[in-house]
Amino acid sequence: MNAQQYIELEDQHGANIYNPLDVVISHGEGVWVYDIQGNRFLDCLSAYSALNQGHVHPQILDAMCNQASKLTLTSRAFRNDQLPLLYKELSELTGYEMSLPMNSGAEAVETAIKLARKWAYQVKGVPRYQAEIITCQNNFHGRTLSVISFSTEKLYKEDFGPFTPGFVEVPFGDAQVLENAITQNTAAILVEPIQGEAGVIVPPNGYLQRLREISDENNILLIADEIQTGLGRTGKMFACDHENIRPDVLIIGKAFSGGFYPISAVLADRNLLGLFNPGEHGSTFGGNPLGAAIARAALRVIQDENLVQNAAGMGEYFNEQLAEIPSRHVKEVRGKGLLIGVELKTKAGGARRFCEELQAKFILAKETHENVIRFAPPLIIDRETIDWALLRIREVLTME
Repeated sequence: MNAQQYIELEDQHGANIYNPLDVVISHGEGVWVYDIQGNRFLDCLSAYSALNQGHVHPQILDAMCNQASKLTLTSRAFRNDQLPLLYKELSELTGYEMSLPMNSGAEAVETAIKLARKWAYQVKGVPRYQAEIITCQNNFHGRTLSVISFSTEKLYKEDFGPFTPGFVEVPFGDAQVLENAITQNTAAILVEPIQGEAGVIVPPNGYLQRLREISDENNILLIADEIQTGLGRTGKMFACDHENIRPDVLIIGKAFSGGFYPISAVLADRNLLGLFNPGEHGSTFGGNPLGAAIARAALRVIQDENLVQNAAGMGEYFNEQLAEIPSRHVKEVRGKGLLIGVELKTKAGGARRFCEELQAKFILAKETHENVIRFAPPLIIDRETIDWALLRIREVLTME
């Protein structure tokens, strides 16, 4: 079959919930992917930062194949020999006493919400079913019904109500407005340290530190969604590390598996995660031995290959070089590490056409929020490859 036949087959039988670029990828290696004609493309999306370690990393592949040949699933009705080791290694890496593994990022967010509500009723003393969680406008925490209930994006919500109550939205980056929204029923603040889907929106310096102070002063939990920003993407192990803060609850996913398998987790200390009792929460696949083995390998790669440090250095260089491109279309270049957004002026005609031109030059990036091109290559990228990309990006951003 040729590319057009694959595209037509997908359009005919698949639900139309995405607007992908028309490239049909057959395999990948490192920072590169290949289409069915054999053309090589630089992946500058990394599956929305799930591929921090690159495509088909051999060490993670070996771990997956080895575990898959022995044991893939027990459910949590029984114990397995991989999950306890993952728990230990997560605690050693992050400093949190406990973790709760799930599958998708949205499941982990839902888990954190349940945890915050239980803490509010059992510890803080909020009247039952009156707990409120403060969220930020233009957030993206997933697609489940409860999660879209606190989205401010009309497209995500229209025709999907009624919605789950208990959420208060405030502007992202304004700590004073957030503080003013706190009531006696406030249980938690849920925040992305950098808003990825909103267009790589970086908050003002000191914002996260102030949220930590506000949380402490008002006896509320600070929950950081680091599903996209965590595990090295921004040049620190976690984006919260840029301001040296420790959230009460940390949510991870995406690169937690290096792109091999859906794995996520909620991390917190025992005084929080210890509130859950058997039967109150669960997942058939969450914490399965295959996923745990993959996650362990994915974490080792990040540490052994110094991907956090590489993201910091290569990200700084990539960001600076993008900002120096003399383009009449570019409004702003922003980001941290290898999570970079190039916002285009409204009159540029939208980011989609620029992404299509990049595809023609063998670079795969994706538009977000209409006018932003997101560049987020695997964290293994080197300077030579970035220079190769910059030549082509410059041609695209300076076109008419």
